[in-house]
Amino acid sequence: MAKRPRIGVTGNGRSWSPSWWCTALALRLAGAIPERISVRHYPSGEPLGALIIGGGDDISPEHYKGDIDDKVKVDPGRDRLEIEWIHKALKKNIPLLGICRGAQLINIVLGGTLHQDIRALRKHTYNRPGLLPTKQVQLEASSQLAKICGKTHLRVNSLHHQAIKKTGAGLRTVGWDLDRIIQAVECFTDTRIIGIQWHPEYLFYLPSQYSIFRWLLQSAR
Repeated sequence: MAKRPRIGVTGNGRSWSPSWWCTALALRLAGAIPERISVRHYPSGEPLGALIIGGGDDISPEHYKGDIDDKVKVDPGRDRLEIEWIHKALKKNIPLLGICRGAQLINIVLGGTLHQDIRALRKHTYNRPGLLPTKQVQLEASSQLAKICGKTHLRVNSLHHQAIKKTGAGLRTVGWDLDRIIQAVECFTDTRIIGIQWHPEYLFYLPSQYSIFRWLLQSAR
């Protein structure tokens, strides 16, 4: 029997973390061994086949030349840890999936920028946070993500108030919401780097979302 790939999952260090538990369940169902990595959960040292940079609090504005006086909830220790892991993954060519904050942070590491608050940009989409798939996302038909999900029009959830503004080096935009705010990016020089603005770990009961975890598992192998 083939050895199950070990996939790292970064996130907050809290004892109760629904995002971690849901991500871990989705990965186990797909056939992987999830490994939690945070400021309080140290890596085992076992080699990772892939890495998920998870969602959570805002990224410190200092990392993308944002307004440092803006009142946002940040986690500097987590920022530093995840930036270090993104660099490790890029250096070692480890497949990367960025979820919400994670997509934003991968983009920042590659030189991109963020909208610090998208609420004023909303015209056609409610910015009310929710776990249910109530928001529409259109994917570029030729994108890898569209092939993974098996469709170009998705219904997704939304928990964010920040988003990618300018894409970093090597990334291209492949998904937008009704306000044309970036919802998905992928790397055109490496087919194993994807960033999405929504939370598939809360939607893995949908085939289009579960397939994202299966893609990561296949990339890890």
